[in-house]
Amino acid sequence: GGLALHPGDVDLDDILLAEAARLRALGGVTVDVRGVQPARVRGDAALLRQVVRNLADNAARHARSDVVFTAEPAGGGAVLTVEDDGAGVAASERSRIFERFVRLDDARARDAGGSGLGLAIVREIVRAHGGDVRVDAGRSGGALFVVTLPG
Repeated sequence: GGLALHPGDVDLDDILLAEAARLRALGGVTVDVRGVQPARVRGDAALLRQVVRNLADNAARHARSDVVFTAEPAGGGAVLTVEDDGAGVAASERSRIFERFVRLDDARARDAGGSGLGLAIVREIVRAHGGDVRVDAGRSGGALFVVTLPG
């Protein structure tokens, strides 16, 4: 079955800034939010917070030292990104990373925690909103998660 959405206006920039504050309070990584612009979509606020939380936790877990958040309006919707400066995700593994229970080799699975469900949940929530999520190589060689959501 599909996710039950409770839509409303959601300010993605507010969600990203709140997650950045949470990560900073936890320590361990530097969080850059200079690229976060006002970006509003129609969606389920609680589920979209879960998307950002899962991506933020994933980035913090794999970062050497830096996590970068961006958000910008795009085509009536928004694009948000979460990037880390860790080892990245091999191109051959990028489609698998969103499958349930998948944990990649040592480069992205060096931590002991995690069930391999976080990114699968991200994909399901984003798809339920009519959006798309992908992972690319970031500027520093780490992982860059890109979420595109309609308005």
